[in-house]
Amino acid sequence: MADRPTGRRAAVLGSPVAHSLSPVLHRAAYEALGLDGWTYDRFEVAELGLAAFLDELPEGDWAGLSLTMPLKRVVIPLLDDISETAASVEAVNTVVFGADGRRHGDNTDIPGMLAALREHGVEKVERASVLGAGATASSALAALSRICLGEVTAYVRSEARAAEMRRWGERLGVDLRTADWSRAAEGLGAPLVVATTPAGTTDALAAAVPDRPGTLFDVLYEPWPTALAASWSARGGEVVGGLDLLVHQAVLQVQRMTGHVPAPLAAMRAAGERALAARPETPAD
Repeated sequence: MADRPTGRRAAVLGSPVAHSLSPVLHRAAYEALGLDGWTYDRFEVAELGLAAFLDELPEGDWAGLSLTMPLKRVVIPLLDDISETAASVEAVNTVVFGADGRRHGDNTDIPGMLAALREHGVEKVERASVLGAGATASSALAALSRICLGEVTAYVRSEARAAEMRRWGERLGVDLRTADWSRAAEGLGAPLVVATTPAGTTDALAAAVPDRPGTLFDVLYEPWPTALAASWSARGGEVVGGLDLLVHQAVLQVQRMTGHVPAPLAAMRAAGERALAARPETPAD
């Protein structure tokens, strides 16, 4: 077998993907680690084009891929195996290519969430609220299954979404109940509130932040701060932001793809902060 090349390739795939900060974070890691010759790019790839993209990658050149929506579930049948973490939420955000060419799928969003919370002093909570019911909400439930000692309430907009969240709760072993979105303000009193909704969705809740708030984990990183996060901070509450999540899950991706442990968290965070500060103030995709 030929020796593996010194430089390796990696990239983020998705649609849309132009806004992704992943290239900034991974390139900063490569620089800090002295990985000369390693490159990290972005490719616009939709669901129907994913299989062909993977099949056309030159064997031996590629270390791994980061996946964003809408590829996290459709990639699963195209892989040789996936981790238990990825299987628990049926979502893969990381593909690592083995020396034998096999494709291994993993999910770094869930441990990334836990690492971001730990960094802000949150290791266990008595109860929690989840705002929203999309793909990120299922990852939030998986994370909460490991740290929440009591009930989790998910605030959703439809009975179909509520039923979906209850199925995830049962599957993940979470003591979950659902409530209508119109009651979301009630959920802000929980020790931990995880907001998983698109930009602007929680703005109307900013005025309902309690006087003594707990911890808010708002998964958005652009625009930042959200109205809810700004109000939360103003009332003295702890805020974990989307950049915290993005950096921590990227650290785990770098470690899996390069084999370098630990990855340079501080350098990656600083690069992400600089990149966001340089962007024009436009709504996130």
